[in-house]
Amino acid sequence: MARTAAAMLAAGVLLLQCLLSCCSSLPAAAGGAGAGRRYEALFNFGDSLGDTGNICVNKSAADNLLLTVAQPPYGMTYFGHPTCRCSDGRLVVDFLAQGLGLPLLPPSKLYGGAGADDLFRRGANMAIVGATALDFAFLKSIGLGYPVWDNGAMNVQIQWLRELLPSFCGRGAPPGGPRCRERLARSLFVFGPFGGNDFNAMLFFGFSNDQARNYTPTIVDTVASGVEQLIELGAVDIIVPGALPVGCFAIYLTFLPSTNPSDYDEYGCLKPLNDLSIYQNTLLQNRLAALRAKHPAARIMYADYYAHVEALVRSPRRFGFARGAVPACCGAGGGKLNFEIDKRCGMKGAAACKDPARYESWDGVHFTEAVNRLIADGWLRGPYCHPPVLVH
Repeated sequence: MARTAAAMLAAGVLLLQCLLSCCSSLPAAAGGAGAGRRYEALFNFGDSLGDTGNICVNKSAADNLLLTVAQPPYGMTYFGHPTCRCSDGRLVVDFLAQGLGLPLLPPSKLYGGAGADDLFRRGANMAIVGATALDFAFLKSIGLGYPVWDNGAMNVQIQWLRELLPSFCGRGAPPGGPRCRERLARSLFVFGPFGGNDFNAMLFFGFSNDQARNYTPTIVDTVASGVEQLIELGAVDIIVPGALPVGCFAIYLTFLPSTNPSDYDEYGCLKPLNDLSIYQNTLLQNRLAALRAKHPAARIMYADYYAHVEALVRSPRRFGFARGAVPACCGAGGGKLNFEIDKRCGMKGAAACKDPARYESWDGVHFTEAVNRLIADGWLRGPYCHPPVLVH
């Protein structure tokens, strides 16, 4: 998978444009009572897989015109218009909320506006496009200080939570205080995934797989520290998703191709990239086991993104999909994967496939609503969350 430094830098600059285009109106609340465990609120952290509007709130109206996910056909399913979600419709966190009988989460960046106390009464979404586990200052120190990674790292998102907790817990109830801890103990937290964009910053800007692998323990330790910060605030039930098999995504297959046929598996995925995800997940599960032992009162759930998506890649028809995880539903006909940086979804000339529910990949980077629904169900009821959310 070797590439020249110049080629990697060029790919990285193009990736910046892609990710910055990844997300404007906010959806109405939706119900649907969930069975089993009940929660009064939901809090979500992470990157573009879970951003329900923060990237657009964070930008000016002029900037939003440049965000492809603020343009049709994004949002065509369910909402009928773009909602700043990186999908054709609902995300995993949306289905989690609806499955638990909670409203769809407002972006935390709306905090400070009129009606904030009511807006965040049932939770908030801190996830934002481009989010990393590692702080921007650290990435900058290793030569990766590109603006897209400065949208809201993990610790920044936790600070956003702290800032809005008075709206959630009640004025005069400090974060970490008894009233706030009591309310947070009756809430569900989804913490991540984190780490994907850290590896994007490294791999798309010239680092080798081995160099990126060397930073994996630091990334995992950072995520574990974030889980502990939530527990200190009063969180009890926390879902921590692992890494995805990124070697099966069109964007990685396009930007990081290999000249070695043995680097590809029988499904066309890049094994070295997937091995990196497997390594991250192994370390993460070990760290979560240690956290469970240290904090026995907390219910820390590992959400296995990798195993679920791998099953979708191997057997798409078993899950009702005509096309597997690699070809994108939405694009402008860029190559066999329907993905090119200047012909991507949301740009002029791009169009969606006739039936997104038959595709696994929406835009070559993110999932369709149909996949997000399956993933959420696999977390709520099993078998892809350990333990499942709705099972004690």
